[in-house]
Amino acid sequence: MNTHGNTILVTGGGSGIGRALAEAFHALGNQVVIAGRRQALLDETMAANPGMRAAVLDIQSADAVQRFAAQLKADFPALNAVVHNAGIMRPESLLTGALADAEATVATNLLGPIRLNAALLPLLLSQSRATIMMVSSGLAFLPRAMTPTYCATKAAVHSYTQSLRYQLRDTAVQVLELIPPYVQTELMGPGQASDPNAMPLKDFIAESMRILTNSPVLNEICVERVKPLRFAEAKGIYDKMFKTYNDATASASVAQ
Repeated sequence: MNTHGNTILVTGGGSGIGRALAEAFHALGNQVVIAGRRQALLDETMAANPGMRAAVLDIQSADAVQRFAAQLKADFPALNAVVHNAGIMRPESLLTGALADAEATVATNLLGPIRLNAALLPLLLSQSRATIMMVSSGLAFLPRAMTPTYCATKAAVHSYTQSLRYQLRDTAVQVLELIPPYVQTELMGPGQASDPNAMPLKDFIAESMRILTNSPVLNEICVERVKPLRFAEAKGIYDKMFKTYNDATASASVAQ
C-alpha cells in the first residue's frame, strides 16, 4: 500500500485502533474520512485533526450502509482506500441460549464490511490504484472461548479476505489484512485500555505503519506480538496454547 496521497475511509474511526490508524494516515497527508455510530467521538477526533472528515454510520444496518456508501461516493469520488475496522466484542455464555450479542456481533463484524465492500467496490475498481484493508484479530487464529462469536467473525473475516484478494488479483485493488494482538483500547471496556498485558496502542500503530511503509507488498500486517497466535497451528502448538490461554482467561474472570 502506498501510504501517501490517498483518500481513505476508516470505519470505527472515532476511537481505539480505528482512530489511531486514521490519525496516522492523516499525519502522512492523506485525506481521511472516519465513520462510526457515535457523533460525539467523531467530532472529538475531527477537532483534534483539522482537515479530517467524518460521517455517522450504523454498520449493523444494511439500509444505512447503502445510504452511507452512496453519499460517500458523491462526496469523495477520489476514494481509493477503505479500512474495515468497525467491530464489537462481547462476552457470551453459550449455555444460556441468548442470541442478541451474537447477532449484533455478526452484523457488525462480518456483514457490515461485506455489505460496504459490495457498495464501494465499483468506485475502488475505477481508481488507478486502491486498497481494501480488513482488520481481523489474533483471535481469528486462536480463539478466546469467552467471546466465541467475536472470534468466529474474525476467523470469517480472515477467510473472506483471502477469497477477496484472489478474486481481485488481476485488478488494481490490493487487499490487506491487519491482524492486531490484544491492544490497549476500550474494546472490552475501560480496563483494557490500561491492562499491562495488552500492547500499548501507540506501539501497535507505530509498528504496523512501519510494516506498511517498508513492506508495501505484504498481504498481512502482523506485529511481532501477534505472531504466536497467528502461527500457533503452523508450529504445532495450537492445542497447548488454546488450553493454556483459555484456562488463564477463565481464572482471571473468576478472580474478578
